[in-house]
Amino acid sequence: MNNKKLTTSVVASLLLATNLYSVELSSITVTSATKSEQSIKDVTSNVAVITKEELEERHFTTVSEAINTISGINVTSNGGLGKATSVFMRGFDSQRILVLIDGIRYNDITGISGARFEHLMISDIQQIEIIKGAQSGVWGADANAGVINIITTSAKKGTSASVNIEVGSFLTKKLNAKISHKSDKYDFKFGITKIDTDGFTARLPKGDDVSKYEDDGYVNTTINAKFGYNINSNNRIELSHNRLKAKSEYDNGPWGTTIAQKADGEGYVLETKNHYSSLAYLNKNKYSDIKAYANYSKIDRDDEKGYTKEFDGNMKEYGVNAKIPYNVDSFILAGVDYKVSNHKNDVDRTLRNRGAFITNSTKYDKLIFTQSLRYDNYDLFNNKTTGKVGVRYNHNENLYVTSNIGTSYNVPTFYKLYDAWAGFENLQPETTKSFDLTVSYKDLSLTYFDNKINNMIEYNSNTYKYFNMDDDVRLRGLEVGYKKAVLDDLLLSLNYTYTDAKDAEKKRLQRRAKQSIKFGVDYYGFKDFHINVNGEYVGDRIQYDFGTYNESAQTGKYTVWNAVVNYEINSQASVYLKVDNIFDKYYQTVDTYSSAPRSAYIGLKYSF
Repeated sequence: MNNKKLTTSVVASLLLATNLYSVELSSITVTSATKSEQSIKDVTSNVAVITKEELEERHFTTVSEAINTISGINVTSNGGLGKATSVFMRGFDSQRILVLIDGIRYNDITGISGARFEHLMISDIQQIEIIKGAQSGVWGADANAGVINIITTSAKKGTSASVNIEVGSFLTKKLNAKISHKSDKYDFKFGITKIDTDGFTARLPKGDDVSKYEDDGYVNTTINAKFGYNINSNNRIELSHNRLKAKSEYDNGPWGTTIAQKADGEGYVLETKNHYSSLAYLNKNKYSDIKAYANYSKIDRDDEKGYTKEFDGNMKEYGVNAKIPYNVDSFILAGVDYKVSNHKNDVDRTLRNRGAFITNSTKYDKLIFTQSLRYDNYDLFNNKTTGKVGVRYNHNENLYVTSNIGTSYNVPTFYKLYDAWAGFENLQPETTKSFDLTVSYKDLSLTYFDNKINNMIEYNSNTYKYFNMDDDVRLRGLEVGYKKAVLDDLLLSLNYTYTDAKDAEKKRLQRRAKQSIKFGVDYYGFKDFHINVNGEYVGDRIQYDFGTYNESAQTGKYTVWNAVVNYEINSQASVYLKVDNIFDKYYQTVDTYSSAPRSAYIGLKYSF
């Protein structure tokens, strides 16, 4: 494989993942940093981008697998594929991360854990943007830790299609198919991903063998579609729809214990049917770019035999914004939005939110200065004003410095607000102040981050209620990234994260890895072959007893190795072999919940 392909498909992708500055990155744009398309080299926020090329060469199954390669992020799971998954970003858990699919909110407004990462499959994705640090000044609620924006592919000129088939361990079968067409007047894209696996037991006594227990299977069908119509050269209409349907078998222990059940016919099954739709009108004129949109999210979960209950909720969002450019690569973005959320189960609840925001990004030669301010009005909570200020100095193509300070807040979900025993609870949003500083020189980047959470919402296992903590929680740490093409055909990647996550009493927050190291080597020296070896070391990570807040389990201190081999048959067809957990390492990311033993998958991709 030649050096040109190495540069375009891997080096640019992996350099993005550590936020390194490179002249090749000038063509990469991100939208979630300022709610507007912007060159990545002009973004002040701490941003990582996982590109389509990297996703295709690593053959990730889930979004959580992909983002787990990024510094500052760790993932835990209550079992295998499709089981409850938590993503930790700089010590914040999933419920404090705003997740978007093509700009539509994916967070589960009916639950307690934020976005349901376990159901997010790699399904026809163009790129994944990870914006770290408080982002409520741009996006409003639920962006305390940052924003993850998943952007699906759009149609390319002409007509094209592709099919990807994969089979492997645990009788896993995966199918991904896509067709698209683009002309001067209109374009459309339709994609479908189907995953079906027998899996392995979700609950597992520590030290035991997964083969002794029954399998907990999972089925996921994800459909995404896009349609665009160019009214004329200045006006366009866009329509997108994503549908997610999943069925997951799982094990559950007695309420209030950590005793792992043998999965012997308990029959816990969670069914999920979610819809995410958007209609947008775009206008480009010599003065501004205007966007008016309507988004709709519907969450439908059914768990008759389990503890989760049935939930039915939806969110409608309407907004309009305008981007006004001035000077060179400078702009002002201003807009308003209105959200109404509904929960229709034990009791009907409605939450309304009105917001107004403005962002200014100014470029002075090598210096970029960005400010964002947002005001939110709620019918159930106190009004919130949040903001963000960022600065970036690009000294040259080898050296840049960037820093950000911002405020953010997290709104309690309907489940937390409504208690089946006590009725409506007087919870208030929690607020966050965040700061980060990044220095990057050539192949090395160094980031310091510091976050403070006030009014943090926690669960009291004795009273069975959620409450606002009186004292602050502090999350701070260090991220180091290194990426370098050490030879013409060899690329080395390495990142390290140190996270100090403690409450006001200096007690560590559970399930946050204190240290982690992620590594990868890509080799292109053999004709038509690409070989990748990657892995992760997770350091000290603790878990507490249910209801006692006493340290009970160590779920870290392990290393897992994986490998991928790609072979390009011709310009249209390729095959690959993926092996996860090469050395069959036994570990549990959550106490008494199993993790995958060594597993292998083989796939074929054909484009036409």
